Amino acid sequence: MSDTDAIPEFKKAGGGAGDVGITNMSAFTAGPGIKSMSEVFAILLVAVVIIGGTELLLNIFQVPQYVLPKPSEIGKALVTEFPLIAPHLGHTLVELIAGFAIGASIGLILAGVITQFPFVEKIVTPYILLLVTTPMLALVPLLILRFGFGYEPRIIAVALAAGPMVMINAATGFRRVDRGKIALARSYGASTLQIFWKVRAPMALPMIFVGLMVGSIFGLLTAVGAEMVGGGFGLGNRLTSYSSMIQMPQFFAVVLILSILGILIYVLFFLLGKKYASWEA
Repeated sequence: MSDTDAIPEFKKAGGGAGDVGITNMSAFTAGPGIKSMSEVFAILLVAVVIIGGTELLLNIFQVPQYVLPKPSEIGKALVTEFPLIAPHLGHTLVELIAGFAIGASIGLILAGVITQFPFVEKIVTPYILLLVTTPMLALVPLLILRFGFGYEPRIIAVALAAGPMVMINAATGFRRVDRGKIALARSYGASTLQIFWKVRAPMALPMIFVGLMVGSIFGLLTAVGAEMVGGGFGLGNRLTSYSSMIQMPQFFAVVLILSILGILIYVLFFLLGKKYASWEA
């Protein structure tokens, strides 16, 4: 198997190299990448230098707040405006969780079906490619016309964005199973369904977790974009509102919240993969 065909790995502490990447979140966990407090201190020091340096440069050059606010102003806005932002954060999380649950469930089911029935794959694949290449935000106005300005169009957009990502990665994982293991299972009289649940599904877990990770992040971006297109609630609505009123500290405070959400999603699925698919290392 070439490097380009290698299945992403979720490595346990003490295994392999300590590179930080899409499949090794060692910088955020107690994995092999952090071996001493000096490394933790170095990470914090870089953050302090970046934030402090930005604050200093903005003060020296007297950059207006409406162009780029200082980190201290963003932090102050995050604290003072959070009671107002929190309900909108809740709306965004509802859209993300509901849409992702629907899209991921359908994606996993389709991945299992197309890997077991090649004829179905020939029928479904063109439509999946169409969904992957079509910006979901372009469909939001049409969904709003049909379902109104509530949760429904946003949840549908999130599901359409997340589902194909989960399906593609899961299908890849289902296919990348050692044929020798399948042959061995058949020699013991295992049925096709038993082979799928006992061999294909467990071996595909690393790719499934990567698909869930990517799908959830795409879902978050789609949810925020849909909120910016229309509707009176959600973090995307706050971004539009703050930018229209040139309240840039509040705007960047919302951006910071979205960044933290993305990191939390990333770490969550890495930890799940580390727990349930670390055998792949």
